[in-house]
Amino acid sequence: MDLEKSLGETLAGMGTDLDRASRAQIFCALLRVTRDAELSMAPAPGGRKLYYFSAEFLVGRLLRANLVNLGLADEAERVLAAHGTSLAEVEDCEPEPSLGNGGLGRLAACFLDSIASLGLSGDGVGLNYHYGLFRQDLSDGTQREEPNPWIEPESWLIDTGRSFSVPFGFGPLTARMYDIAVPGYENGTVNRLHLFDVDDPAPAPEHGIDFDKGDVRHDLTSFLYPDDSDEAGRLLRVYQQYFMVSAGAQLILAELAERGAPVTELDRHVAVHINDTHPSMVIPELVRLLCEGGVPFEEAAAIVERTCAYTNHTILAEALETWPMSYLEQVAPKIVPVIRRLDALARERSDEPSVAIVDQGDVVHMANLDVHFSHAVNGVAALHTKILVESEMRPLAELYPEKFSNKTNGVTFRRWLMGCNPGLASLVTSAIGDGWKRDASRLEDLLDLRGDSAFTQALLEVKDANKARLAAWLRAEKGIEVDPGSVFDIQVKRMHQYKRQQMNALYALWKYLQIKHGNVPTRPVTMVFGAKAAPAYTLAKDTINLLVAIGRLVADDPEVSPWLTLAFVENYNVTAAEHLIPAADVSEQISLASKEASGTSNMKFMANGAVTLGTLDGANVEIAELVGRENIYLFGRSSADVIGLYASDGYRPWDVWQGDAELAEVLDMIVSPELLARGDAGCLARVYRDFVAKDYFMALLDARDYAAVKERCLADYEDRAAWGEKALVNVARSGFFSSDRTIREYDRDIWHLS
Repeated sequence: MDLEKSLGETLAGMGTDLDRASRAQIFCALLRVTRDAELSMAPAPGGRKLYYFSAEFLVGRLLRANLVNLGLADEAERVLAAHGTSLAEVEDCEPEPSLGNGGLGRLAACFLDSIASLGLSGDGVGLNYHYGLFRQDLSDGTQREEPNPWIEPESWLIDTGRSFSVPFGFGPLTARMYDIAVPGYENGTVNRLHLFDVDDPAPAPEHGIDFDKGDVRHDLTSFLYPDDSDEAGRLLRVYQQYFMVSAGAQLILAELAERGAPVTELDRHVAVHINDTHPSMVIPELVRLLCEGGVPFEEAAAIVERTCAYTNHTILAEALETWPMSYLEQVAPKIVPVIRRLDALARERSDEPSVAIVDQGDVVHMANLDVHFSHAVNGVAALHTKILVESEMRPLAELYPEKFSNKTNGVTFRRWLMGCNPGLASLVTSAIGDGWKRDASRLEDLLDLRGDSAFTQALLEVKDANKARLAAWLRAEKGIEVDPGSVFDIQVKRMHQYKRQQMNALYALWKYLQIKHGNVPTRPVTMVFGAKAAPAYTLAKDTINLLVAIGRLVADDPEVSPWLTLAFVENYNVTAAEHLIPAADVSEQISLASKEASGTSNMKFMANGAVTLGTLDGANVEIAELVGRENIYLFGRSSADVIGLYASDGYRPWDVWQGDAELAEVLDMIVSPELLARGDAGCLARVYRDFVAKDYFMALLDARDYAAVKERCLADYEDRAAWGEKALVNVARSGFFSSDRTIREYDRDIWHLS
């Protein structure tokens, strides 16, 4: 493709040209040219096709990512530079699709990219949320939720003209299918992300995200994860999930018929993947549809079991969904008898009550349904899978040992190195060639450059440039001033107590007191946070208020502010991550051991040359094994210790608080007049009470060790040559965490597409 010619022709049709067009017009023209190129491409071939069901696909801005995969990014940069602008300036006109929230959705997006880039036949299936999770507003120091609309007249969405009728209890509702193209990396093929939507979506609420949860016909696709603190919200989640899987299941069977295959051969031609428990109802829905097509029930159940596979992403009970059967009777009555018959089949396999699909209280356990009637079940990091098999899902793992395996998560380097960190990508290519772009394991060739002071210095200079770029972006976009010469210590992820942002907050208060006592650091430290809290998760929202208040306290103190900055990035999303991650010196991965399934930000930071400060949790375990203990900073109790403390009920935060005067001083700061003047008294009081009375995720238990190891990390940063070597090893060893590797393992062991 002659990009400049195509772009010029498109702009001419808009009544302008490259020299006169606004950046918004250039973006619109680039979108059209890119989308048209994708529409002309063929889908990946294959005898068996994957349908990847997920409640979230956090795709981020698509212009640069698509240009990279089409092999047009460098040309776009040259063309735009010749006409006085840049791709970065143009893509700032692109709204970020509000289709996901955190790691689950970002992983799904990475997987779709890798599936297409490996030339595998596989499409995503999800919902077309109009207003996302929410847009976070921290203007008054507390989180306020506002709609986050993203669909504009010029959009990546393609109306396919296809629709399916979903049989709800109140009657049928049409699911209209829109597609977003997913091009493979320079291989000429394109897959699709199928997003289902209602015919007549409701407008955004005038204020906040309060809306009529009972108006399913119009509000079903308004928001991702609607507030489930009341029954209307819980029912709406069930409506959303059944809408997605029923439409998706009908699409699968329609495409199977188009290929001329009978429904009895579903498993020979189709692989269905269930990403966490949200899409679990696809199992009974497929069984129902097969039975309607004349297949006997037990044969239909066996076919579906051979077709479906399930990924577990958590051991937190709150995320292993359960739904009262009464909800399903109201929302999706047609699958209720199917679920009861599947439960009966499962009970023939085991009479253990804990593995039943429907329990004595007539509650449906979605994870149990997934395990019984999928042919493969996997965790997402070695430690996570071990805990599933040996503890959380032990009865099911003993019943089906052949079903369980591990598939450690990965991220796409095309976005998380080539796209967001072109300086580092260029340096790596100049050193080892461009083979790593197709095979990230080739990054290990960088290990030959250990001891090469010129390369290490170049690596540090790239990091410094990224820090300067982040400082400029924070100033321009967020009104935040940071010192690019300071250590950038960054924790960005969903706000949740198990991720322990509250422990990092304690460190900030401790550091504040240390500086007040005259113990200033060798170099200033900039602590950066970014996170959204679920609207109904009060303690998470309280923690945000605490962090914002600490940031204000530090900024207001002339003794402390030259040495410490705490910045909270409002409305953290993929776009913000693409600025923050390349600039990080220290990657905060501090979840309580045994609680984080994997993590994926840890992989992105590692690939961009940050050094991990973390617990031996999730994929941190594998990172530590790859880089060696000298190139990572580990602290905290082991997962075995933590599991033992939960089992024995042996942790008492009150005792820790009472037994450590210095820690008590830090905790008391939370409700000090200085912080109360800068935060919300109710929020701060709740955080304080939780620390001393509950502290379920044991922040106080690890706080001392965390602070000590973090101080050692900051001290080591001053040996710039040695730190550069640590960064080099982290980049070099990061190739294992490519989502291409993960997808190859899924295909080899589970999907058998190729």
